[in-house]
Amino acid sequence: MPNSVNGVALAVFIFFFLAVTVMGFLASRWRKADNEHSLDEWGLGGRSFGTWITWFLLGGDVYTAYTFVAVPAAIYAAGAAGFFAVPYTILVYPLIFTFLPRLWSVCHRHGYVTTADFVRGRFGSKGLSLAVAFTGILATMPYIALQLVGIQAVLDVMGVGGGENTNWFVKDLPLLLAFGVLAAYTYSSGLRAPAMIAFVKDTLIYVVIVVAIIYIPIKLGGFDEIFAAADKKYTDAGVGGLLPAAEGQWTYATLALGSAMAMFMYPHSITATLSSRSREVIRRSTTVMPLYTLMLGLLALLGFMAIAAGIKVTNGQLAIPQLFETMFPDWFAGVAFAAIGIGALVPAAIMSIAAANLFTRNIYKDFIRPDATPAQETKVSKLVSLLVKVGALVFVLTMDKTVAINFQLLGGIWILQTFPALVGGLFTRWFHRWALLAGWGVGMIYGTVAAYGVASPTQKHFGGSAKEIPGIGEIGYIGLTAFLLNVVVTVVLTFVLKAAKAPEGIDVTSPGDYTADAAEAEAKAAPTLRPGTSPAPNPS
Repeated sequence: MPNSVNGVALAVFIFFFLAVTVMGFLASRWRKADNEHSLDEWGLGGRSFGTWITWFLLGGDVYTAYTFVAVPAAIYAAGAAGFFAVPYTILVYPLIFTFLPRLWSVCHRHGYVTTADFVRGRFGSKGLSLAVAFTGILATMPYIALQLVGIQAVLDVMGVGGGENTNWFVKDLPLLLAFGVLAAYTYSSGLRAPAMIAFVKDTLIYVVIVVAIIYIPIKLGGFDEIFAAADKKYTDAGVGGLLPAAEGQWTYATLALGSAMAMFMYPHSITATLSSRSREVIRRSTTVMPLYTLMLGLLALLGFMAIAAGIKVTNGQLAIPQLFETMFPDWFAGVAFAAIGIGALVPAAIMSIAAANLFTRNIYKDFIRPDATPAQETKVSKLVSLLVKVGALVFVLTMDKTVAINFQLLGGIWILQTFPALVGGLFTRWFHRWALLAGWGVGMIYGTVAAYGVASPTQKHFGGSAKEIPGIGEIGYIGLTAFLLNVVVTVVLTFVLKAAKAPEGIDVTSPGDYTADAAEAEAKAAPTLRPGTSPAPNPS
């Protein structure tokens, strides 16, 4: 770790940071609407984004500063087992291609802003809607915190803020300033800010990775030397060399599958999806999203390069920033640090907006102030977006960074439990609303309790997301086991409740809603955009 500030790298970092800050505030004038005081405008960018903007926005959602730092850090620490992120991003795109266009269509026709809006309209259940909203907010909070961890890792490597013995205010002041800027332009510009900044963020990331994958191996003697050094480290550490041990295969496979299913359950992914202007935009965007997976595969190789370069860090999250500091000229290290820093600002902004929309629509509007006007909804959502970011900042400043990472893994377990209600609801009305709520509860409780019992070298509880699968004896992803329990409970109770003729609630959607494109959806939209008030209920 450097003992002094890298002035050149810091200057380049500040240049790009100021540039995107200006862009963030100017974004409020981009495609400015006649009526700005609605969640459609502030929280979804007016539902007006085309294919490339949506692609960049989805990429900004999925490929974050956490991805940039943590994926190669996992390779650096554990070997090829850390590559699970690559197959799961391959699995996810065929999956979302099947259901995101349907979700866009029904949400566009009925004016739904959140997944919880859709669940309430589909199943006629405020309780189930509240469960989905609560889970989304809960799972998003540690995810936002990790973006701030990414910024902090870059600042630490540049030597900004002093050492561990420095006064806490001086040490954390750069992070506080970055947080303040993020909060200000998100409040001002809403989703338009991260949509505009995503262009800069992804361009920088692609440039840095292409340069790194060519330049660093040349300096280290080629990939043969890199893989040989990595193999030696893993063999000496007793983890079986480059390839993961046989006993870890179940963990690898279940973690990849479960993560793929969970990725687009996060509210920020749905927020980016609903901001697009047509169903075809979603279909086109998802077909080119695998370009990001190619980038991710190359990014993961940086973990091996850090080993070959002799990078030694006590916190694995610093391995890649330290690699850039060591291998690149100072000016290009600044570009790489800017890519990571901006890679944190974009998703953090989208996540805070998505969490705020969930609170406003599905807690404040449904349970606190049903007569709230669109302007009041927008005001509340802006304020809540600030509070969400403050909560994430407190989390980062008061807890160990490993804890933040493990709580993000716990968030993945939680958000996966909304899959039956959301994706299941897009294709069938057969599930009973009370059965879905019970299944969600079982999945949440099992997943949380199981994760609580996992220890790590640094934590007694919540030390990981893998545990023995009951009845199989293999170590697997807790979230997928909890999901299977969720589905079993939902199916069994649906049979029971239907046999008992329990009231099922009113489905306000119709089959045509799930395939409607923009013009048709707008022509047939209900007069009111609140879920539960559309005409012609469909009991099917």
